[in-house]
Amino acid sequence: MAQSKLYQAPFGPGGSAGIDDDICRRLLEVALSSGGDYADLFFEYRAAGSLFFEDGITKSASRGVSLGLGVRVRKGDATGYAHVEDLDFEAMRRAAHTAAQIARAGKPQTSSLPITRRSLPQRYELDKLTLDVDGTDKRALLERASQAALAHDPSIVKVEATFAEEVREILVCTSLGHFCRDSQPLMRFGVRALAERNGRRESGRSGGGGRMTLGYFEGKSPAFHGAEAARQALVLLDARPAPAGQLTVVLAPGDSGILLHEAVGHGLEADFNRKKTSNYSGQVGVEVASPLCTVVDDATFLQSRGSINVDDEGNLPERSVLIENGILRGYMHDQHTAGHFKTRPTGNGRRESFASVPLPRMTNTVLLAGPHDPEEIMASVKHGIFAKAFGGGQVDIANGDFVFSLTESYLIEDGKVTAPLKGANLIGNGPETLRRVVMLGNDVALSDGSWTCGKDGQSVPVGVGCPTMKLSSITVGGTDLG
Repeated sequence: MAQSKLYQAPFGPGGSAGIDDDICRRLLEVALSSGGDYADLFFEYRAAGSLFFEDGITKSASRGVSLGLGVRVRKGDATGYAHVEDLDFEAMRRAAHTAAQIARAGKPQTSSLPITRRSLPQRYELDKLTLDVDGTDKRALLERASQAALAHDPSIVKVEATFAEEVREILVCTSLGHFCRDSQPLMRFGVRALAERNGRRESGRSGGGGRMTLGYFEGKSPAFHGAEAARQALVLLDARPAPAGQLTVVLAPGDSGILLHEAVGHGLEADFNRKKTSNYSGQVGVEVASPLCTVVDDATFLQSRGSINVDDEGNLPERSVLIENGILRGYMHDQHTAGHFKTRPTGNGRRESFASVPLPRMTNTVLLAGPHDPEEIMASVKHGIFAKAFGGGQVDIANGDFVFSLTESYLIEDGKVTAPLKGANLIGNGPETLRRVVMLGNDVALSDGSWTCGKDGQSVPVGVGCPTMKLSSITVGGTDLG
């Protein structure tokens, strides 16, 4: 990847930090000096920026950098962790010694640690980072989106536009001998439009991004996102209260995968299953979904928000089949859970920063395509709801129960999408919902990179995806039975 002209990454060849094999080996020896079973070093440099545009002016602009090292030592199921924001060797040695204390009174490793440099795939090699683009050019993108939203309809009274960007360089070295570097760019663009009519206010949103350059806007321009945010706000101005009860629901392709991510995906992260706190614990080989459903976690999509060349433990991610034709095939693993389940890591060990321990986390979680034409699916519904866009949600990992709000939804009557709705929530159980998939479209799509996943206080970028999906019934929280 081309290096940023504004922020020279310190871990690459000729980088300013001077971190090499010898330094890593010495630190790992300190980390294992009290008898730990395993140790790793996670160096991270992050340069980030953001712009916020509102009422025709740039309301805020920021840039910043962070730099540090996290040292982890494991002894059995116990973990010692320490981090430091100073790459002076003595400071790093103290961090390694602190992490090593988890294994006090153990026998130190005395053999020389082999270190092998790993070559990585290139899923987001870019000609130019967005951080190297002049700020006035990025401000112009926000202005174009704002103008398009305001021009869409006189009812649009306020527009906010944001641009966030970063490049994250990591260097990982482990006592297993892995040594690898990766530079991970990321950008996200968003627009929020507020509409007002007859004393009623509604807002709409649109945005996207990924691990890519400003070439993203060649596919979806700022004006597109501005107009889309305005359209959604206007739709909600005319929306009627949503019906309530057990209804047939059709989910739109792409972003509807967030329901899959929350209601099913978290339960398939192996740490919950190691602790037996997931409703999927002990269910490998058992039918947990409709035979139409195959779910994968796949970090290999080019330039997707959730894609990675290497995980934060130095393991190469792979396309993990989690559910195949309704049968649970496995979980997403980091180094720790893979050892517990006596399998290989799937490259899902991820962390928010050098100050955080890695956890099994999703990358791009996708329900694969089915055999049905989307028009055929819609035509099959006598009375139901079309869920086009999702807002926030909550899920109980232990039993899979969830609640999701819909930001854009419509009534389906006699196979046709009719009145827009507001106030709709989907209430259900993850495994039970996947069992109720009765038709699955051939139009699988990935979300346009905007999702961030939280777990144990850590946030990481993710992607989701799915085709058009028909659920035979699910509880809709609304106002009445319509």
